[in-house]
Amino acid sequence: MNLEELAGVGKSSAERFAELGIDTPLDLLNDFPFRYDDLREVTPAAQLARAQDDSIEENAAGTIVWVRERRARRLAIVEAELADESGSFIAKWFGRSYLMGALRKGMRLFVRGRTQRTLTGAAMNVAIHKVLAEGETHRGELVPVYPAGKDLTSRKIRQVVARNLPKLLTLAGEDPLPKTILRARRFPELREAYRSMHAPGSPEEANKARERFIFTEFLALALAAQMKRQTRSAARSARALRASPALLGELQREVPFPLTAAQQRVIGEIWDDMARDSAMNRLLQGDVGSGKTLVAAAAILLAARNGVQSALMAPTEILAAQHAAKLSPLLMPFGIAVEAVFGSQGAKARATAVARLGSGEAAVAVGTHALLTEGVEFESLGLAIIDEQHRFGVEQRARLRSKGSAPHTLHMTATPIPRTLAQSIYADLDVSVIDELPPGRSPIETYVLRQSRLERAYDFVRKNVALGRQAYIVAPVIDESELELTSVVAESERLQRIVFPDLRLGLLHGRMPARDKEDAMQRFARNEVQVLVATTVVEVGVDVPNASVMVVLDAQRYGLSQLHQLRGRVGRGAAQSYCLLIASDEAEELERLQILAGSNDGFAIAEEDLRLRGPGEFAGTAQSGLANFRVADLVRDIAVYRDAKAAAESIVADDPELRATAHAGLRALVEGEPSARAMLLSS
Repeated sequence: MNLEELAGVGKSSAERFAELGIDTPLDLLNDFPFRYDDLREVTPAAQLARAQDDSIEENAAGTIVWVRERRARRLAIVEAELADESGSFIAKWFGRSYLMGALRKGMRLFVRGRTQRTLTGAAMNVAIHKVLAEGETHRGELVPVYPAGKDLTSRKIRQVVARNLPKLLTLAGEDPLPKTILRARRFPELREAYRSMHAPGSPEEANKARERFIFTEFLALALAAQMKRQTRSAARSARALRASPALLGELQREVPFPLTAAQQRVIGEIWDDMARDSAMNRLLQGDVGSGKTLVAAAAILLAARNGVQSALMAPTEILAAQHAAKLSPLLMPFGIAVEAVFGSQGAKARATAVARLGSGEAAVAVGTHALLTEGVEFESLGLAIIDEQHRFGVEQRARLRSKGSAPHTLHMTATPIPRTLAQSIYADLDVSVIDELPPGRSPIETYVLRQSRLERAYDFVRKNVALGRQAYIVAPVIDESELELTSVVAESERLQRIVFPDLRLGLLHGRMPARDKEDAMQRFARNEVQVLVATTVVEVGVDVPNASVMVVLDAQRYGLSQLHQLRGRVGRGAAQSYCLLIASDEAEELERLQILAGSNDGFAIAEEDLRLRGPGEFAGTAQSGLANFRVADLVRDIAVYRDAKAAAESIVADDPELRATAHAGLRALVEGEPSARAMLLSS
């Protein structure tokens, strides 16, 4: 069916529907109201505004005692006193002077709007009104409110849905949920659930229908994750890599610092996975400075002791080079050499590295996307480690693993993902968390400053540089833009010319050639550059222990988790480190940023960020499609997700591929839901 075949939809309105992503009648059926205005019951005039909350809308009905028009700041306001048996209140219509000719003394009205208590009684800012005929009793309803467009009102959408609802309901199709689930959870069947979303008889009916659609979206994702787990577990195609009882003690003796309890726990989880003949698929989460590299070294050590090779892939040469520099001294006592494979390598160095990997002479390769090229082969790849895995595509991660025969896979991220979010977007992975920092790391002192105090922040940078330290200054955009955000290029020029003419400044941003970026970072690492002015390209993996000050310009532009990542670029040496967040003078933004000033716990900050910003904002989740639910919300509906996950585990345990006749609808659901399809395709 074409959208224009529906009553009330012409060519121009179909174009306006398309702007909202509604291209077909089925899209319209799935375009659910986000709330319902309850027009069923009226509140007596004497009881209006009792809640002392002017954000609450109330219903009332009364007879007009008088009506008048006045102006305030050139805005026309129509006012009327409405009275019922209990008393009276003032109704106000803003910017609707045409009502003066339509409203008359003695008329009865139904009105709905926000109410507030004034010195003279209750007053209502009217959003909806209806003239009642003489003797007519108000008979209200639940009115669905749809997400509107620039040129398409919620009222127009509601009218089109109401006129065409019987026809739209024929598009519902077969119910994907088995009868057992419907009965156990008292869910309405599919067609009835759609009707209850668009034309509910009560709020309870609408809520139950919404819960059913939320559960269905979550169930599709949870089924896909469970099917992936089951397939991987049943394959038994990986090589079991077992640790000797003395290996952990040997590791602890050779590394230069004691393992934290969290590192020991996580190493145990990884080694247990690698000891199985089903390939490990584990995510290692660790806050900035928690010691993920040491844990990766422990996994590489186990692989080497079992005679297989390891590959660690990072998204940038800077990050890959730092991994190589950290891993080499950790693995050297065990006779394990690290081979680097970068795109910028000379032909001779590249050929030597590739030959050593192909012959098995080299046990470990650390590199970038260069590891994925056809010329790079391994004699026996048994462990693939993917750092900042959300920066790689599905096919790229799969290509690295295809270099071996079902290698164990360890994904790593320094971005703390809230536990509620990790339960869904990484539902097919086992998750290990290093939730403890090594001793001796002093917390970074964080301060929120208004834009007007920027020069004081720069004075602070100068004082720290005078002590032999270094600093980062981060700006949000490369070139000047219409958004009135600080340009890293323009600010770098201003700082060198006016603020720090006597200091050595460097510039780093994403549009610079790879070789220039690498050179800028190396000069900063060697302290040839005292202040590095950069974009968020320094957010992940940059490790300069001498840097002790991080200044973030236009800090209100970032989420808390990203600011926490930027802050983590300092505090890596012995000196006390500081993070200065420069923000606009808006009180609300300053208050939000104070959350960061009060905590150094990345996971607590991530949870707060999730609450404030929603799941789609997190690194890697928006582009993965896994958080793009139509109705469900991972924060609000986490209890429903856990229920769906438990149901999925039970279903897949009995029917791993959903081949049973009763599960035909579930299989179609998994293949049809975007979030579930993305889970099946991801790796």
